[in-house]
Amino acid sequence: MKNIARSFHSRVLAKSRTAHSSLMLSDIDIRFASDCERMRVDRNGSVLSVLLITLASEHQEEKDVALLERVLEGRLRVTDTAGQLNDNRIVVLLPDTSAEGAWKVATDISEVYPPGAERPECEVITYPENSHRRGKNLNRDAQDEVPEFEDPHGASQFFFTAATPLWKRFLDIFGSLVGLVVVAPIIGLSAVAVKLTSPGAAFFCQEREGLGGKLFWIWKLRTMVDGADELKEQYREFSQQDGPAFKMVKDPRTTRLGKFLRLTSIDELPQLWNVLKGDMSLVGPRPLPTDESQACLNWQRRRLSVAPGMTCTWQVFARGDVTFEEWARMDLRYAERVSLWNDLKLIFLTLPSMLLQKGMR
Repeated sequence: MKNIARSFHSRVLAKSRTAHSSLMLSDIDIRFASDCERMRVDRNGSVLSVLLITLASEHQEEKDVALLERVLEGRLRVTDTAGQLNDNRIVVLLPDTSAEGAWKVATDISEVYPPGAERPECEVITYPENSHRRGKNLNRDAQDEVPEFEDPHGASQFFFTAATPLWKRFLDIFGSLVGLVVVAPIIGLSAVAVKLTSPGAAFFCQEREGLGGKLFWIWKLRTMVDGADELKEQYREFSQQDGPAFKMVKDPRTTRLGKFLRLTSIDELPQLWNVLKGDMSLVGPRPLPTDESQACLNWQRRRLSVAPGMTCTWQVFARGDVTFEEWARMDLRYAERVSLWNDLKLIFLTLPSMLLQKGMR
């Protein structure tokens, strides 16, 4: 895989220089190259560092980008790859390079700017680490300083995620608004029934990992006894789903009304609010609880490259009938082929799958 990735880089760089006389790959090509590198890292257990460079406002002209290209061409290895995103940031992929090595590259680049000049803002993302470091306008006096760790759920993590198409967001807003109007009476009556039949709140709110690992709170009608989350580890050995996900056919924590709500998927209707807010999509990989999501293997966590959804391929065709590895592969196949037709098909197939009451809920 390592040789394949390096061969790909050589071919793309050669094509780029021939077609554009430029070291920089386009936004699409550099993101594709980063996906190739991530797959290589997942296979061989190495590390990838990504250096993001934002030129100062006074150095945004074409000649300044050309200067940076020449600097990079003289500094980078043959296995490194550079490109420019649509937002004008420069990306440098540094395979088999630690965060410290990437910051050394950033420091070397900053030194081409004369003292007193505003220098580029540099950011380093390391994969598979879940955190990044950031330093702004590196200079000679600060080159030995170690940048502070920042919020691991900051904007940089979204370098590895796919932008949500406008048609998909429009479908989510329209569908969730219509859906909330239609099912509001069902949600209201169900909430009253939950409150009357078991002690505790009518709604259940749980932390989940969404797009790029961003944390959000998912809303559901409560189907289990109050405090069920604290009891989960007691029943972990009885989970019928392998891998980090926890699924039981007859979960003793489920209330009598909760069994009906889960069988009909009425308990998931409040997630239309999550869709309207933008935490989720109508169609996308089902979001796992944070502890289960973070226990996934690196390649399985690539399912976070698209927004999570209320329904997806696994939800419709294979709930409870496949291993977690195949579940993750189904999510990855969806993420690679996001299309309006596929989303509409999965939405229309969701209702029959709910009525057939297939799989664990």
